[in-house]
Amino acid sequence: MKKILTIALNPAIDISSEAEVVRHTHKTRTHNQQQFPGGGGVNVARVLAELGAECELMFLSGGATGELLQAMLRPLPIVERPFPIHDPVRVAYAVRESSTGLEYRFVPEGPLVTDVELEPLMEAVRRSDADYVVASGSLPRGVSSDTYVRLAAFAEARGAKFILDTSGDALTEVLTKARVFLVKPSLGEFESFVGRKLGHDVVGPVAQDYVRQGIAEHIAVTLGADGAILVSADRIVRLAAIDVPVNSATGAGDSFVAGMVWSLAEGHSVADAFRFGQAAGAATVMTAGTELCRRADVLRLYEGSKMAPEGARG
Repeated sequence: MKKILTIALNPAIDISSEAEVVRHTHKTRTHNQQQFPGGGGVNVARVLAELGAECELMFLSGGATGELLQAMLRPLPIVERPFPIHDPVRVAYAVRESSTGLEYRFVPEGPLVTDVELEPLMEAVRRSDADYVVASGSLPRGVSSDTYVRLAAFAEARGAKFILDTSGDALTEVLTKARVFLVKPSLGEFESFVGRKLGHDVVGPVAQDYVRQGIAEHIAVTLGADGAILVSADRIVRLAAIDVPVNSATGAGDSFVAGMVWSLAEGHSVADAFRFGQAAGAATVMTAGTELCRRADVLRLYEGSKMAPEGARG
């Protein structure tokens, strides 16, 4: 299997619980608390490990919460490479209101990171011999918005495939300045980048324009309950959503990315990896709180999805 490196510049301790009703001012009593190591790149690494892949995880870690994050990662079959920072790792919190099924997610901005603290991780990525380099998640405060552009350049210089899942200015920088293998925005993130609302019938052609400009070989846009679209220079493929019971959307996008990377590293086509990624995302939606997908569910949903028709056009 190809070597995989995942990068988490803004990891988190993800805590989730349930409450009958969430009300302002009054205390909200919660139950069924869970906590997991989280943040985009960490979640990708967790799913890759669940699927049976070996991967290396580089992440920034500081404070008592950083120590907790490392302790939570240690039992997992992941090669950890923490890089120290002064400020503590953020703690994110999600509450599912059982009376309505709604989920409330509270996501802090994260630590302030200096260039001096970031540089050792950047240099380690530059020296990495990974075949796939996966950067997922937001950038912490203090980090330049072109950081993912620099990481993409490191990967391109070595012939590695760079895969990105981020939003905001960091996504804009990559889609205007970098050359990457795959970018996976949500519909909302892609709309923010293009500056307007997009109907599902035009998402593909708009994304294809960027692919044909050479910014990315592939763009996968996730549409939530409406499925996902994969765009290449000569093809647009749309898959309907897999019908599963919904418990939590936390980590579904990261799982989608991890599923695609696992399939690609196994030697499968991009189209097949797209279908596998969708199965991983759907399997995560089935789990509660910040728990992610289970391998058995991913494989079952993937096999079932191969019976569904695929929409495609050139």
